Amino acid sequence: MLQNALVGQNDPEKVNKYIMKFVGILVVLVLLFTLLDNLIGRMYQNTKKIHQVTPEKFNIPFEEIHIPVGKSGQLYGWWIPASPNAPTLILVHGWGRNVARMVPYIRKLHPMGYNLLAFDARNHGSSTPEKTPSVWTFAQDTCAAANFITENNLMSSSKIGVIGLSIGGGAAINAAALDQRIQSVVTVGALSHPIEVMKLKFQEKHIPYFPLTWGFFKYLEFRYRMNFNQIAPINNIQNAEANIFLIHGAEDTTIPLEQGKALSKAGNPETTRLWVVPEKGHSNCHTHPQFWQKIEVFLQNTIPVEELDA
Repeated sequence: MLQNALVGQNDPEKVNKYIMKFVGILVVLVLLFTLLDNLIGRMYQNTKKIHQVTPEKFNIPFEEIHIPVGKSGQLYGWWIPASPNAPTLILVHGWGRNVARMVPYIRKLHPMGYNLLAFDARNHGSSTPEKTPSVWTFAQDTCAAANFITENNLMSSSKIGVIGLSIGGGAAINAAALDQRIQSVVTVGALSHPIEVMKLKFQEKHIPYFPLTWGFFKYLEFRYRMNFNQIAPINNIQNAEANIFLIHGAEDTTIPLEQGKALSKAGNPETTRLWVVPEKGHSNCHTHPQFWQKIEVFLQNTIPVEELDA
């Protein structure tokens, strides 16, 4: 029998069948990986839109700045000074947006007496490209902005706060966990975990989680060496020493309220609070009549202007 098997293995016809089968499997794998890479490319695709408005439109003086980040990256931003002795707030926009998204915030925050720094995250606006932007690269950009402030002596105060929207909110939490200089954080519609956001998108397209969505996430982690659990704000919020004010629209369908509640539960109960904004969604919380009053009270309680100017 062994002799017959060996003879069979040396049969040219059978050898050709094995080769064709192997080539077929290889072709399928190549096509699958190509499909996955195209899907990832589309997922990360972001048409960079340059800002169309600046603080100058509202008679607010500002300076254009360029912030080094990573090995050779650069962030475009605005420096809006109030007083060297005042705290500084770093403003972080959401996915697909640019620095102009923060103009409504600049208009409200500038009269409160805070120095402001707003920037385009990598792969957004006028900043340099980034192949795989994520809540982690947004956080790194936020830390780079904090470095820029201190290294250029733009303020004598050591108080830094961050206000972030959507993915920028998640980045603000991650940045506070990385950088203890950040003492106050306000998030609006922050994500808890990137997987939860992407799962929601796949569910909307009726794609089953296992094995398709699960396999896609595993390939994404392997392909780009990402660790989604490591970059998830819900897993980093407990490491932040900053006071954190989570704001989340009750009717947010982009990043559902459950994620805001999960962040609140994971945070330090002594320093983390959640405000659920009634009848508001993902991008209109700032239109609630109590929005700016609540933010001002929180900021004055955590990084007050008056105390530092005294």
